[in-house]
Amino acid sequence: MNEQRPFAEAETLIADMGTRARHAARALAGVATETKAKALIAAARALRSSKADILAANAEDLARSERKGLSAAMLDRLRLNDQRIDGIADALESVAKLEDPVGQVIDERERPNGLRLSRVRVPLGVVGIIYESRPNVTADAGALCLMAGNAAILRGGSEATGSNREIHACLIAGLAEAGLPEDAIQLVPTSDRAAVGAMLRASGLIDIIVPRGGKSLVQRVQDEARVPVLAHLDGICHTFVHASADPAMARDIAVNAKMRRTGICGALETLLIDRAFPEPGMLVSALIEAGCEVRGDPAIAALDSRVIAADAADWNTEYLEPIASVAMIDGADAAMEHIAEHGSGHTDAIIAEDKVAAAQFLAGVDSAIVMHNASSQFADGGEFGLGAEIGIATGRLHARGPVALEGLTTYKWIVRGSGQVRP
Repeated sequence: MNEQRPFAEAETLIADMGTRARHAARALAGVATETKAKALIAAARALRSSKADILAANAEDLARSERKGLSAAMLDRLRLNDQRIDGIADALESVAKLEDPVGQVIDERERPNGLRLSRVRVPLGVVGIIYESRPNVTADAGALCLMAGNAAILRGGSEATGSNREIHACLIAGLAEAGLPEDAIQLVPTSDRAAVGAMLRASGLIDIIVPRGGKSLVQRVQDEARVPVLAHLDGICHTFVHASADPAMARDIAVNAKMRRTGICGALETLLIDRAFPEPGMLVSALIEAGCEVRGDPAIAALDSRVIAADAADWNTEYLEPIASVAMIDGADAAMEHIAEHGSGHTDAIIAEDKVAAAQFLAGVDSAIVMHNASSQFADGGEFGLGAEIGIATGRLHARGPVALEGLTTYKWIVRGSGQVRP
C-alpha cells in the first residue's frame, strides 16, 4: 500500500488541479484580447520587479543541481541572470502583442439550402506542459496558453523548483491584476515523478500534453499518455548540398546549421553531399576547422585524414554536440531516400541553385519543416514570426513544426440557418 500511496496522492492532486483548470478554461474562452494582454504585461512588470527573489531561488537551484552532478549544459539552461530575466519579461510582452487567434474565421460557405457555415478558431481547453531545466518555459508556456485562451498545468523539472515557483508567482500576479482566474496557470507543487504519470492519465481533464525536454522524457510521455501528445522525439536534421549549390553558400550554411548552437533540436546532424558537387573537401574541412568532429562514409573519409569512419548508428543519431555524420550521395533522389530512412521528420534542408531540384526536394521530403538555401537553425517559432513557441511538433495531426498561438487552438463549426429542416 505504501508504494501505491505517492501515485494515489498524485492522482488526487492532478484531478483537483485539472478540475480547477477546466473551470478556468471555460472562463477564458470568451475573454477579450486586451484583458489577456494586460495580464501578460503585468506579469512582465512583476518579473522585472522580482529579480532579487528569482535570482536567489535560482542560486539555490543551481547549488543543489551542482551537488547532484547536473551537466554543464543543463546548468547553463537552468542559470538565470538579470539579462535572462529581462529576456523572459520581453517574451511575455511580445506574446501580448501577437494577433489573438481565438474567434478567427478560418473559412465560410453557404449551402444551396441557405445554411451558412463557418469554421472558427477556439481554444484547446486545458494544456499540460511537462518540461525540464529551463525556467523560462514556465513563463513562455503559461503566456502562450493564456493568449490562446487555454488553461495551463505546468510541471517543471525538480532542478528548477525554486526558479519556477518565483516565475509562476509573477504570472499569478498578472492574472490577478487583469481580473482573470488564478487557476488559469497552475504549477504542479511537487517534483514527485508520480505527478507526471497522473497528468498523462488525466483524460477528460487535460486535453493535450506538451513535453519539453530530453529524449527519455518525451519517450515516456509518448509511451504512457492517454491524452493526445504534441511533441517531437528526435531532431535528426539533414542538409543536402546539391550539385548546383553555390560553394560559399553551402559552406556557410553547413557550418552555421551545425555549429551555431549544437544542442538545439534544429541543429544539423547529417550533411549529405551530392557526388557531383565540385568542392566536397572544402565542406568537410570547414566543419572540422570550426571545431566539429566529422564521421564520414568511405568517400568522405578519403577527402580528409581527420575524418572518423562512420558506423551504422551514426546515421540515426541526434548528437546535440559538435559531431556531424557526412555522406556522399548520388543526387536528390538518393538524398530523399536517405532522409526517409534515417530522418526524424523534424527539419531538413537543400542547398541548390537548381530550382527544379529544390522544388522536387521541398515536395518530396515529408518533414515538419523543409528548407531551401537556409540554415536549419531557423527552425524556431520566434524566427518564423510566431512570437514564441511551445515546442516543435513532428506528428501529422493538428499542428506541425513550431507550435505557437495558432497551434494551441482547434476549431468548431458554426451553422446559421433560417428555419431549414432536413428532408
